Amino acid sequence: MTLFDGVYPFYPQQRKAAVFDISTIIVTVVFLTLACCFLLIIPGIRGRARLYWTLRVLLSLFVGVVIVVVQFTGDWEHGWVQANTSYKAFSPAQVSADIGLHIGLAGLNVTLRGNPVQQINETINYNEHFSWSFGEDYELSYSQGLHRGLPSPILYVAEKFSGQSPCGVHGQYRIAGHYASAMLWVAFCTWIISNILLSMPALVYGGYMLLATGAFMIFSLLSFSTVRNSPMCPIQIGSSTLHVAYGGSFWLMLAVGLLCLVAGTTVVAMHHLSLDLLKTFFDLREDKAEELPDVFINPHFVSKSQFPEPTETNSV
Repeated sequence: MTLFDGVYPFYPQQRKAAVFDISTIIVTVVFLTLACCFLLIIPGIRGRARLYWTLRVLLSLFVGVVIVVVQFTGDWEHGWVQANTSYKAFSPAQVSADIGLHIGLAGLNVTLRGNPVQQINETINYNEHFSWSFGEDYELSYSQGLHRGLPSPILYVAEKFSGQSPCGVHGQYRIAGHYASAMLWVAFCTWIISNILLSMPALVYGGYMLLATGAFMIFSLLSFSTVRNSPMCPIQIGSSTLHVAYGGSFWLMLAVGLLCLVAGTTVVAMHHLSLDLLKTFFDLREDKAEELPDVFINPHFVSKSQFPEPTETNSV
C-alpha cells in the first residue's frame, strides 16, 4: 500500500456528524410524519376539543421524539478550544485550529477545524467518531485511527478516553452511557403506556405513568452525571486546555423530564380536585344534554297509551 499526499487512501473514513447522524434524522422524520398525519385529521374535530387534541398530541409527540433522539446525539457533553498545535507526528509543522469534543451516550466525536481551513497545503477539517457502545470496540477504533495517520490533536484527545489511558474515564463514560440509555428506553415504554391510559377513562393512571416517565428521564441524567464524581484529566493542547460542560441534549432532557413531572402531577391533582374539567380536556366527558336533542312529545298520545279506552264485549 502506498501513500497519496501523506494519506492512507484505502482505509474506510470513520466520519460522523458531531451532533446529528442518520439515526437522528430517521427518528425525527418518523415523528414528524405522525404529526403531519394528525394535522390532516384535526379539522374533523369540532369545537374546543380541537384545541385540546392538538395540544395533547403535539406535546406527547415532542416528548417521545426527545426520548428517542437524545440516545443518538453526541452533545451530552461538549467543549471547544482554539490552539496552535502540531499537526502530524514527526513533523515540526504547527497549525492554528479549533478542537472540539462532543460526548454522547454511545461514544464521542473529536473535531479538528483549521483556522483558516486551508493551511500547509492541506484542508484541515476532520470529524472522527469513536464508539464505546455494545458490539463496538473503542480500542480498535483508536488503533485504526493510528494506522490511518489521523492528526495528532484528534489522537491525543481520543487517547484520553481509551481503556489504556491512566485517566481511567473510559469505563466510567461507557457504563454511565449504558445505564442512561437503558433508563431512557424504560421511559419510552412508560410514555407509550401513558398515552394509552390517557385515551381511556383511567386518567389518573395515565398521570402516574407520566410521573414515571419523568422520573426515569431524571434517573438517566443522574446516571450520566456520575462521570463527574471523579476528576477529569486535563486535556492540554498547546498552551490551551480543553474543558467540557453539559451540552444541549443534557439540558433538553432535564427540561422535558421536568415537564413530564409537572404534567403528571397536574393530571393526578385534577383527578382529585376537578374530575369533570379533566375529562373535558381529554374529551371523555359524557354530556347527555349535547348528545340527545330536544324531543317533542304529544301529550294526547301519552294519555292514550297510559289510559287505553275500554273495549266493548258482546253479552251472551
